[in-house]
Amino acid sequence: MRTVLAAAMMLTTAAQAEEVARVGVDWVGNDVIVEAIQDPEVPGVTCHLAYFSRSVLDRLSQGNWFEDPSNSAIECTRTGPIDASGLTPGEDGDQVFSQSRSLIFKSLEVRRIYDDQNRVLIYLAHGAQVTEGSAKMSLATVPLLPEDRAP
Repeated sequence: MRTVLAAAMMLTTAAQAEEVARVGVDWVGNDVIVEAIQDPEVPGVTCHLAYFSRSVLDRLSQGNWFEDPSNSAIECTRTGPIDASGLTPGEDGDQVFSQSRSLIFKSLEVRRIYDDQNRVLIYLAHGAQVTEGSAKMSLATVPLLPEDRAP
């Protein structure tokens, strides 16, 4: 019950992604999707996340119907004044975005980590799996300027 409640709370605070590009990469219909993600807790930061989306034809030929690859790339930038005053440093960071990459067991996540000592926001895109982790990840940083509101 506690796990279900925690998952429901994360869904309400996680960012919504807006698709900005869909690039076809082959003749079977596989695409690279690029989405813009506004950090819901840090106004002034926008991340662009790119990931692979398999076509129906590719799923038929590979025999794996219910899963997309974990590969992703992320880049984040300042799109306005940054207010990070509500953040607290922590090793595990905070989930900003999550999207299912399989029927049940796999997701693509973006986590924000606040590096207090260097005054930097770190955004980590990675695959998360119930049964085994993935080494596929991508990292972006946004430095905080002296005029930014920080904790």
